[in-house]
Amino acid sequence: MNPLNPEDIQDLKQLIDFLRENQVAEFELNRGDLKLRFRFNQAESAGTALSDLTGLLAGARSAGKSPVTTVGAVGTSAAEPAADPDAGLHVVKSPIVGTYYGSPSPGAAPFVAVGDRVEKGQVICIVEAMKLMNEIESDAAGAIVKCFVSNGQPIEFGQPLFSVRLD
Repeated sequence: MNPLNPEDIQDLKQLIDFLRENQVAEFELNRGDLKLRFRFNQAESAGTALSDLTGLLAGARSAGKSPVTTVGAVGTSAAEPAADPDAGLHVVKSPIVGTYYGSPSPGAAPFVAVGDRVEKGQVICIVEAMKLMNEIESDAAGAIVKCFVSNGQPIEFGQPLFSVRLD
């Protein structure tokens, strides 16, 4: 196994920051004989995961083999499951891959905010894909409960954008 150089470790740290920032729960990386698996717990701090990564990479280099490494901790389970406050909410998902924008232009008022009532077919955001601005419409009528993304954030197909309490 080729040892990782400091640039590779810095790239991995940037990848971890990106994955955490975009709330990715699990990610697997395979590069030749190096295999890494990242599993994040949203309550865990980024600093802990980065220090864990550095230690695990150092151990992998000294072992001289191709480990499958898991970074992060799986959340602890409570004795009693908590009631889900979002149960029964409709989730509006992105129909395309692109960049999310909550307003028609920088500095303009957002299309919708938490607490706003929306109608089916109402424009709720824009997703930019290949320099085209695509207006995303609500597929349900109700009140906006939560926005899952932030302005300028890259989003994936099927990624939740808003939760709506149906009328």
